[in-house]
Amino acid sequence: MEIIIDYQWEIFIVAEILSLVALLLFGFLRYFLNQKKLSLIFIFVFLGLLALEALLGFLIYRVTGEMSTFQIVIIIFVVYACTFGVYDFIKLDRWMRKKFSQWRGVDLLTDKDYRAMEQNKDPKYIARKYRYSSMIHLIIFVAVQLIFWIYGTSGLLEMKEYLTDFSWIEEGRFENSPYPNETIYQIGMIWGIVFVADFLYSWSYTIFPSSEK
Repeated sequence: MEIIIDYQWEIFIVAEILSLVALLLFGFLRYFLNQKKLSLIFIFVFLGLLALEALLGFLIYRVTGEMSTFQIVIIIFVVYACTFGVYDFIKLDRWMRKKFSQWRGVDLLTDKDYRAMEQNKDPKYIARKYRYSSMIHLIIFVAVQLIFWIYGTSGLLEMKEYLTDFSWIEEGRFENSPYPNETIYQIGMIWGIVFVADFLYSWSYTIFPSSEK
């Protein structure tokens, strides 16, 4: 376990690189060589690497007994892969089929793909899609922040104090915040800024919709 702890970041980076390679090999075998069954192996490799990352974070937490930046990064990657990552994979899959169609001179896109590509030009559809993604982000953000606050406060009464008095944000110190340590405090604050920016950006498609399809 000492080796794993000492080289945790290196193991994580290698796993992420291998995950990317697995996705590329999946597309190459499936759409360029037309080996659909064989290509599924690399999807299972990708899922296995994702599970390995989650297990790595859990084991290190069991050994150290504390939540570190490494575990937070693992959680973010795993949550992303299980939520927004699914949609991004569908987009990547469609993009790869479009490219391989051009290279092979064979149309690998289905009628459903063309309808989806046409939908992505519709302002109403785009606005609805961003509203949906922003609400998912909101739920994840609130859930994870709640976990952080549970670790950093003594109970609901103390949480209520922080929710009614935001002076701790101006102080800029984790000691006077609902977060348990400096690392989680920095992650929580940065994520808060990113969340607000993403939420406003997502809803801008609804508030200021494009007039053309």
